[in-house]
Amino acid sequence: MTELLEPRAIGRGLVRRDGEAKVRGTATYAYETPVERPAYAFPVQATVARGRVTAVDTSAAEALDGVLAVLTHENAERLASTDDQELAVLQSAEVAFRGQLVGVVVAGTSELARQAADLVRVEYAVEEHDSELVVDHPALYKPEKVNPSFETDTAEGDVAAAMATAHATVEQTYSTAMYHNNPLEPHATTALWDPSAEVPLTVWDSTQGVHPDRAAVCEVFGLGQEQVRVICPYVGGGFGSKGTPHANVMLAVLAARAVPGRPVKLALTRQQMFFLAGYRTPTIQRMQLAADRTGRLQAIAIDVVEQTSRIKEFAEQTGVPTRMMYASPSRRTTHRLAPLDVPVPSWMRAPGECPGMFGPEVALDELAEALGIDPVELRIRNEPAVDPETGKPWSSRHLVECLREGAERFGWADRPPARHREGDWFVGTGVASSVYPTMRMATSEAVVRFENGRYVVEIGAADLGTGAWTVLPQIAADALDVPVDDVEVRIGDTRLPEASVAGGSSGTNTWGSAITVAAREFRAKFGRDPGDGDEVSGSVDQAAMDDTRAAYAFGAQFAEVRVNADTGELRVPRLYGVFAAGRIINPRTARSQLIGGMTMGLSMALHENSVWDPRIGQVANHDLAEYHVTVNADVGDVQAHWLDEHDPYVNAMGSKGIGEIGITGTAAAVVNAVHRATGVRVRDLPVTLDKVLPGLS
Repeated sequence: MTELLEPRAIGRGLVRRDGEAKVRGTATYAYETPVERPAYAFPVQATVARGRVTAVDTSAAEALDGVLAVLTHENAERLASTDDQELAVLQSAEVAFRGQLVGVVVAGTSELARQAADLVRVEYAVEEHDSELVVDHPALYKPEKVNPSFETDTAEGDVAAAMATAHATVEQTYSTAMYHNNPLEPHATTALWDPSAEVPLTVWDSTQGVHPDRAAVCEVFGLGQEQVRVICPYVGGGFGSKGTPHANVMLAVLAARAVPGRPVKLALTRQQMFFLAGYRTPTIQRMQLAADRTGRLQAIAIDVVEQTSRIKEFAEQTGVPTRMMYASPSRRTTHRLAPLDVPVPSWMRAPGECPGMFGPEVALDELAEALGIDPVELRIRNEPAVDPETGKPWSSRHLVECLREGAERFGWADRPPARHREGDWFVGTGVASSVYPTMRMATSEAVVRFENGRYVVEIGAADLGTGAWTVLPQIAADALDVPVDDVEVRIGDTRLPEASVAGGSSGTNTWGSAITVAAREFRAKFGRDPGDGDEVSGSVDQAAMDDTRAAYAFGAQFAEVRVNADTGELRVPRLYGVFAAGRIINPRTARSQLIGGMTMGLSMALHENSVWDPRIGQVANHDLAEYHVTVNADVGDVQAHWLDEHDPYVNAMGSKGIGEIGITGTAAAVVNAVHRATGVRVRDLPVTLDKVLPGLS
């Protein structure tokens, strides 16, 4: 074995280890799993928004040569658990939303399965449905908690009194649209049920966590963990939608159990994903700000209205960032849900912080204008010494430094005046802050083994394109004090030690901590000359996690916007972000993640909107032809920078997680720039021509 003769692995911009396989097309995704004699499943979906199935005719489908099974609620196996109604597929005649699963066809080819599914005839007793979110919905209620376990409402001081006596106030309502996660790889599963095998059920699934995936399958079907194996070496994106299994996974397993010994493949179409794979709930945010003459906040409040499905509650924690972002003696946050006849909302990149930083950061821009204070300076003046919500000291907080460095890089001091015009274009600039909590789960274990002259690290982690295949060897190499090329990592299989879900920007923090513990113990036990087969396991130590400090990553986003004076067309020549996210493990993958998040935030500002048709209870633009996302033509110069931040409190690596902070604040910075350019204040996303044109002159 060679000893360490190269720079430390952490901090180096190493090329993705999985990059070549993905470029060459040899990386195997769930639907592409090579299996013998695969069968194919295609769902049958409800065509009413609410009601009950009264009759099903499957005879035409079953008559087709090559159809292996047609399952409906009338003949599907009874599941062991139906507590989670989203996952209780084909168990009832009740229809809770349009697009709900009411059947599935299994056939010898995908084309035949789809053809047969079209031949299944379903009759319904239709009931009146309610699928439109309004701020004063009569059924609004207070959930017991908001995702995952935050208090629903918080209050301190007297917001009303501060609003009545303040020098300047803002009281406005802002809204964010419904957004659908649209990873390049759709939700897809290959499932094999073989009762005679040592492990009867094998599931190749596109998931952000093989162990949580297995746990859900085991509960729904009443199986022991030793009876189920979940495999997922590669994920073609998830953005949160694959962080928890949805109904399609259970449908694939149900179909596989109907044809024992025959592997079954199921991939959702792009249109089906708009019904079955989760989405970010639309939000209505009533903001209140009160400040004294110097711009220091005297009150900050956000009251959020969102929607959820009647069959399963999901309460996005939209108001949570307001609780800790800025100093104010009086604060209030509330969340209320409208239960509707709609699909089940779920996680999407930076749940809570992403929509929750829109209203407050636009409101701060409005307050800055009312006070005549520079928006960057206003944020700096309201910097809290400790976490306003808990009173805990920060593990590290460098928002002010991000704002100042971002302003310098962007040329903020020389920005053009309001409503500046260059030829046919109005030009404006905007700023907003970013935040995301630093989390570490307590459910991960790693094994380090010396095998055939190399160090092998095993952990059941998932790489959904974020770089785990690359950064985990870097962490292990430094902990072992060996060259990174001497380390092999194995991930994405429940046969490997248990790992937490890749979510909440916690993956690297959690898995890296477990790997570091195992690697250090390995080196201490076996020294620098281990023998073949020497092995040590290590896990995240919950007791060692420092909960005495508030741990967050922070950032500042700066946008330049150009608006055509005649057409209202928007262009973003520049989008800059500066972040303080702890120690950066790999600059190459970090920059990719930050720019990806910023691009998604820009998409949220300019394009993304799942247009809901309440008459039929369905997203009207349920494909990528009409669900628009930002492309190269929409933005010129995108830059992501970071501070060299040292935080000894968060974990052994000093890292904070970067998968989600890039999206928070971006939309607000763009909206603030649009206002600076045109004088038009858009409070309802996205910024479309009809919202801008009336204010242009």
